[in-house]
Amino acid sequence: MALSATQGERMIRNFNLQAKRFGVLTGSLLGGAALYVLLMGNVAAPELADASKAALRSASGAPQLVAVAPLQAMDGEMCEWMPASAESSLLAALQQDRAQSGAVPARSTASVAIEREPVRQIRDTYPTFSAIAQDARTGDIFMQDENLFGIRVFDRLDNTPPNAAFTEPKRYLGGHNTKLEFNCGLYIDPKTGDIYSVNNDTTDTLVIFEANAKGDVPPDRELRTPHGTYGIAVDEGKQEMYLTVEHTNAIAVFNKYAQGTDKALREIRGLSTHLADPHGVSLDIKNQLILVTNHGNTLEGQNPTYGKFIPPAITVYPMSAKGDIAPLRTIAGAKTMLNWPAHIWVDEGRGEFYVANDADHSILVFGIEDQGDVAPRRMIRGANTQLRNPMGVFVDLQNDELWVSNMGNHRATVYPRTANGNVAPKRVIRSAPQGKIAQAIGNPGAVGYDSKREQVLVPN
Repeated sequence: MALSATQGERMIRNFNLQAKRFGVLTGSLLGGAALYVLLMGNVAAPELADASKAALRSASGAPQLVAVAPLQAMDGEMCEWMPASAESSLLAALQQDRAQSGAVPARSTASVAIEREPVRQIRDTYPTFSAIAQDARTGDIFMQDENLFGIRVFDRLDNTPPNAAFTEPKRYLGGHNTKLEFNCGLYIDPKTGDIYSVNNDTTDTLVIFEANAKGDVPPDRELRTPHGTYGIAVDEGKQEMYLTVEHTNAIAVFNKYAQGTDKALREIRGLSTHLADPHGVSLDIKNQLILVTNHGNTLEGQNPTYGKFIPPAITVYPMSAKGDIAPLRTIAGAKTMLNWPAHIWVDEGRGEFYVANDADHSILVFGIEDQGDVAPRRMIRGANTQLRNPMGVFVDLQNDELWVSNMGNHRATVYPRTANGNVAPKRVIRSAPQGKIAQAIGNPGAVGYDSKREQVLVPN
């Protein structure tokens, strides 16, 4: 819209008049503020200046300094101020501290290897035996060393004298290339002598070696197994291999010659099975039965979130079982004396089976038809037996001898097959000095210190 000269002059006069009125109003406000400050009488000159500046401040569209106030004096101790010249020495000290703690230096992308011996170690340097088996062709005894990750082979008639430090094995299989790690289950092929070793806890692999393997050699064959596999038993007639799986409460059945990532042929698993942390497994080929030891850790209800503890038990299934099938019978209860039952071995000819009863330091013998809360037929237990945390068990049928591997005292103990009560062993194969008790450290997940009792606490 176009304006005439007269209209333009009128608008300019109005604008100037409004500006003058605004100036008068602003001056009045500033004067009032100053008068208030003077009347208060206790405002310092710097504060009066700040107030005046604040009154004149207007929006600028950019950050402005509003006020500056000194920090109050601080009481107590403070860190020492370092001069600028100390920067390089401080950085060097920090880098040295990080290097000693294993961290990468602040201004370097290269890793630094620091080799420093610990002040001391709590470690068992002797073998501890988790499983035991025999080569039917030679009579040699194979023992799983779960502490040092190896397999030691002894002559059947070895017998460590009381004054000897230990008995040397005929040969030893172990080392990084063998892939033996927390090896706990053992099977020796009765025809070929091939060695089947189950790894547990940290490695999900079954490793198989040829009969005469020794030293740090790679396995001839490997099979990827479910996590937490423990026990092994083989049906040579059907060429099937039964493996217990602790963490999923299952029995996985594979072809005996499976390897790599081959899948299980079938699986026994589910709440109806009553499998509860299954460990040992053995087969009664004559009666087509699977016998399993259970520690008693299981899951609660359908689609479970929580677990529960139930009594340890022996559960029995048909060898053809698969899926969520109930056991044919169960042995459990106070009379059974079961306490963390580990490996198990069936004597088909006599209709009985042997259980390495880990936490009770005993060997229990039951009848193949036993069920419920029944006492064992025989029991080897007591100070004379030299049993301590027995884990593995088998019967040498040819020589009528019962063999036991003990994880708690570095030894295998041999008894007459019919031994009962607090009986001394016929022979002992010891792999540590007399009286040496195992440290029993396995998979330590943490460590704590009780300063009151001055004790180191190690959960395994």
